Amino acid sequence: MIPNPPRIGATRRVFRASAVFLLLGLLVLPPPSAAQGLGTLWGPSRPPGQPSESMNLAPGFTTLPKGTKVLVMPLDIELYSISAGGVPEPKADWTEVAHKNFRDALLARKGIQGVEMMTLSERDADDFTDINALHGAVARAISLHHFGAPGFHLPTKQGKLDWSLGESVRAIKEKTGADYALFSWVRDSYASTERQVTAALSSIATLILSGGRAVSTGGMSGLQLGYASLVDLNTGQVLWFNRIERNAGDLRDPTKAASTVDALLEEFPAVK
Repeated sequence: MIPNPPRIGATRRVFRASAVFLLLGLLVLPPPSAAQGLGTLWGPSRPPGQPSESMNLAPGFTTLPKGTKVLVMPLDIELYSISAGGVPEPKADWTEVAHKNFRDALLARKGIQGVEMMTLSERDADDFTDINALHGAVARAISLHHFGAPGFHLPTKQGKLDWSLGESVRAIKEKTGADYALFSWVRDSYASTERQVTAALSSIATLILSGGRAVSTGGMSGLQLGYASLVDLNTGQVLWFNRIERNAGDLRDPTKAASTVDALLEEFPAVK
């Protein structure tokens, strides 16, 4: 089964950096009315002239072969409460619940994609903590430089999904015998009661000061960021990538957690 969430002591060491990243996302979050579908947070998600079918797939990759083995990597999930001042505060108890809900939803999909899904023991999962952290960094780079606004695109990539985790992933194949690895990274935040009151007062104040014209207070209510990657364990190449960036969803709720899993695995490569 997918291993339990990391120990609280280990989790605290990474909360601060993740909180900074989440706070940056909150600062640029658009109002709900502007967030229609995926990829709206950073602006246009597709370079001009880029074929829609190639956006989530690496060049030359289209489908998974039958009988392939896909290893579900340990989940990288953290939940936060947004204080009245807008500061993300880590919530270890929420994170533990989110791990269970996300894990259950992911396991419920085993076999749906037509591949053999494998999981790691908790002991084996500890051996690949660094690789999981590396994926988080690469996933954020892909989200910004591949799916982000044109000004963030890298000319050397030529609009292609051309990213890799390097040869370090071969250790995963040697230990498990899997052909591919499925990585998941999610940061979810929710407005505290104080934050909700602040948001309501801010809306009223901006409405008055603008003479009745609605002014966005986007980012007040929280944010859900999520990345999923399918990685070739022979080469380290990211073959498929998807993201969600929205002010909706709640991993504390099993049904809504299942919705997040569905959104992350949308357009997962077919098996032929």
